[in-house]
Amino acid sequence: MSATDEQWIAKKFHRFGWLAVWIQAILGILPLAMLGYVVLGKATGSRVSLGVMDYLALVGLAILAFTTFWSYRYTRLARRIADPELRPEWTSVAKTLRVGIWASCVGIVVSLLLLIAEVLRLLFLFLKTPQAGVPVIQTQAENRSAWVSAIDVVSLLAEICTLVGELLVVAFTLWLLFAVLKHVGVFGRLDDPADAA
Repeated sequence: MSATDEQWIAKKFHRFGWLAVWIQAILGILPLAMLGYVVLGKATGSRVSLGVMDYLALVGLAILAFTTFWSYRYTRLARRIADPELRPEWTSVAKTLRVGIWASCVGIVVSLLLLIAEVLRLLFLFLKTPQAGVPVIQTQAENRSAWVSAIDVVSLLAEICTLVGELLVVAFTLWLLFAVLKHVGVFGRLDDPADAA
């Protein structure tokens, strides 16, 4: 593999790594800010306790934080690829990309499951209430899972932002993996015989 190919790959890792970091940071900060706003009582006038689905949404945000860190790692990897003395093995680069893909896929699965569960919960709550056009629904005062509040919307926002971030990271990581495989050796063999000589 030529030095220009390695520089090209390093530039792509640097560019897409930073792009993924900033997109995920923005998508992660928005629901966290709204969660703080709702939990501190500014939106509803009283404190709201978090349910299981809300905690699972926070798990999704934690996965988003991990993939943000992993995208930052791509920018550090770009420096190593650009430097011939520090250049890692291409199998190691491919493994790093695979970890990023798997972490993003786990985030996508968690987000999709939470979205489906939350939408079904909201649908059942709306179906149980009289159709009077009431914007906030409360069927039982003592049971948090039987009413709809601003925290439910924050949970949905967190799940949607996580899903969008993870889908973008998968797209960027797959593109980087394709670029590495294209320039290093496609379909199985990542070591260039010319480099070994």
